[in-house]
Amino acid sequence: MNALNDEQRKRLLAGVADRPKTVTFLPEPERRPRRFTLISVDDHVVAPPHLFEGRLPAKFVERGPRIIEDADGRQQWHYEGTQPNVGLNAVVGRPVHEASFEPSRFDEMRKGAWDIDARVHDMNLNGVYASVNFPSALPGFGGQRLQLGTKDPEMARAVVRAWNDWHLEEWTGPHPDRIIPCQIPWLLDPHEAAVMVRENAARGFHAVTFPDAPEKLGLPSLHTGYWDPFMAACEETGTVICLHIGSSSTAPSTAPDAPPDTIGVLFFAYAMFATVDWLYSRIPVRFPNIKICLSEGGIAWVAGLLDRLDHVGRYQEIYGTWEGIELSPAEVLQRNFWFCALEDPSNFQLRHRIGVDNILVESDYPHLDSTWPNTQHIVAESIGGFPEDEIRKITWENASKLFQHPVPASVAADPESF
Repeated sequence: MNALNDEQRKRLLAGVADRPKTVTFLPEPERRPRRFTLISVDDHVVAPPHLFEGRLPAKFVERGPRIIEDADGRQQWHYEGTQPNVGLNAVVGRPVHEASFEPSRFDEMRKGAWDIDARVHDMNLNGVYASVNFPSALPGFGGQRLQLGTKDPEMARAVVRAWNDWHLEEWTGPHPDRIIPCQIPWLLDPHEAAVMVRENAARGFHAVTFPDAPEKLGLPSLHTGYWDPFMAACEETGTVICLHIGSSSTAPSTAPDAPPDTIGVLFFAYAMFATVDWLYSRIPVRFPNIKICLSEGGIAWVAGLLDRLDHVGRYQEIYGTWEGIELSPAEVLQRNFWFCALEDPSNFQLRHRIGVDNILVESDYPHLDSTWPNTQHIVAESIGGFPEDEIRKITWENASKLFQHPVPASVAADPESF
């Protein structure tokens, strides 16, 4: 997975190295009954082979990202000396024993991973009305590979703009009611990044993916103030800053010789680390209307973090970090941060401590973790007995408000209608 460093990737791949090399697709699932209107704030899109065709200046066409198939039939992106795989864990619809972190061909994935009409078909099967789609293997979850992988900023600029144009025009454009536009940010200069956010907001983007820990990519940290022009633009335009765990190309791990399972189990933990870092950078203090959404981190840790913030708050003055701030860290957390759940049945019981208005849901299509095609059933098992107003907030209202993505009254009243 591109969210991991080389050593972590090696350990995870070691865990699946001996699995069969066959490619089998499970029978096409039936359309699932829809009890709820759902907005998923964490899904992914695999870059299609033609993404950059006609979108790059002529001088960059030969150097731009392109698919090359080797003698063994393996398809890989080639870009400035890097060769990311095409699939990145896009294994929904295949048996678990065949699961791989690196599908090596487009025909080893469901078409919905990279074709928008097929994606909407799969959303319909799953009962998901709208979706935020993060980039995947080629760009990296935060867009870092397209920019930090080249020494030519003009090339990087052209490729980032091409991706955002494609995402808005070809991925979102045919079904604007179903896809919430999420842009890749410019990472090489915060002032130019701010200009890009404002331009993209005017074009219809309501979200931007951003590295959860930029310093791990060799970029300035959140605590330097370096990113403030970018943050100001996001606040001004209402652009939601989406932090996908692992978007800084690292993940929590234990001992170097621990089995690969430990990385999978602890993957959520980076969401907690990132949240604390963003909170104590005081970015949401300087920009009180900024909106920060954590994806694929779950909600298991949020109530515990709030308790810990209250505890440390009793002696906060010894640190001096939070002096002169009217709201407590816990209050700022609940004002400026949102969290999404994949499978967190126990922790939904703590929803009032977390804040019912701060919880969203996700399906993580097309990854191994995905609840597709059974997201409706899993959500029902987790929150089906809650009061109706709380169910509406968690399943779609919170996301609709946060991302400025209206849901038609007919769909809100009857999820079977879309």
